[in-house]
Amino acid sequence: MTDPVVDKIVAHLARVAAGAVPDAARSAAKLFIADTLAVGIAGARAPWRREVLDMASGGPAEATVWGSGERLPLAAAATVNAFQVHSLEFDPVHEAAVVHPLAAVLAASLGWAEREGGISGDKLIRAVIAGADVAVTLGLCSRAPMRFFRPANCSGFGAVAALAVLAGLDETQTRDALGIYYGQCAGTMQAHVEASPQLAMQMGFAARNAIAAVELARRGMPGPRAPISGEFGYFALFDGKADPAPFDELGRAWRICELSHKSYPSGRATHGGIDGLQRLIGMHGVTADQVRAGRVIVPPLTHRLVGRAPTPGMTVAYARLCLAYCGAVCLQRGTLGLADFTAESLADPATLALAAQLTVIADANPDPNALAPVRVELDLADGRTIACDIAAVLGSPARPLSPAAARAKFTACGAADALWDAAASLEKWEYAAAVARLAAT
Repeated sequence: MTDPVVDKIVAHLARVAAGAVPDAARSAAKLFIADTLAVGIAGARAPWRREVLDMASGGPAEATVWGSGERLPLAAAATVNAFQVHSLEFDPVHEAAVVHPLAAVLAASLGWAEREGGISGDKLIRAVIAGADVAVTLGLCSRAPMRFFRPANCSGFGAVAALAVLAGLDETQTRDALGIYYGQCAGTMQAHVEASPQLAMQMGFAARNAIAAVELARRGMPGPRAPISGEFGYFALFDGKADPAPFDELGRAWRICELSHKSYPSGRATHGGIDGLQRLIGMHGVTADQVRAGRVIVPPLTHRLVGRAPTPGMTVAYARLCLAYCGAVCLQRGTLGLADFTAESLADPATLALAAQLTVIADANPDPNALAPVRVELDLADGRTIACDIAAVLGSPARPLSPAAARAKFTACGAADALWDAAASLEKWEYAAAVARLAAT
């Protein structure tokens, strides 16, 4: 039995391994590697991180934990790092695919480079590009609302692809690794509904499971050969409805170039509303005390992801996925940052009162995977209603962050200047593993 999608993945990975990657993809990869490492470093301060690290500790020192420098076995370090990357809802995202590709991809790949040694910066870049291509393309095939947690499951497939490049797997081993990983897909949307820390842990599990799949495949264990298109494959069971046509674009559309920077440490689905509020503040000089009511009209997926009501005692994870809370903070401060997700901030009576005045409303957008366009309306104390429409959200390829803004985000995450410089010149590094040392503190 063969899988036509796996056939295309295998052929694409062979081309990437041979160096067939355009300069634009390399440049984008270096930028998003820096961004992801910085977010992972900031994630060392995330809720439940101490417990995750304690669970993973012990065993041979093979790879580095970002932000604190512990040395753990590869699979354990990748689990912790991928958790940290996604725990703050600050990592890069492909909006059309609704996939965060680099959390598992980079955590697994950089750890692998550390343990194995002899892997150049250029090879790491190509592996990350290949991983993003597979993860994003798989997400783009979906034609149904999410039931399983697509960002982690697709990122795990991407991590397998990246590791196949780094490990030099042959065609048979690559097919086996993809099939073995599929047997470990499990992340669901229940963690999102409940705003559970297991949402970020699912990224950690994806990275860990990708490593296990590659380790077994290179030892000769066979895996299912139709993990994506088969009768009980990913498309049938996880997506429910899918169109494999995006895989025809492998090698022509480089998905790393299509990622969006997250400007704020909250679910990407909140960003359109924040963007609109910032625009109204800038255009009309709106202050929080002038707002009597507000509405954010969004696609059904956005409503499903971040339309939850603000509540006293909500957790940090809940608040990051609550557009009303994020919008209230934006109206008060003009922006939203890492410091706005502390216990003190979440308990602020003025913020909660303002958040209660903001309503998130689903529109009739027929696309089950659309996060935009978004419309923001504010009713003011003087009787006026002001509004604006956001078609492309700040940080997307259509409205990219400026270099200064990207660097400011990197610095706000607590990452060192030397790490930024290393990522910018990564293709010149003989040993990619040295970059992980710079992410240690």
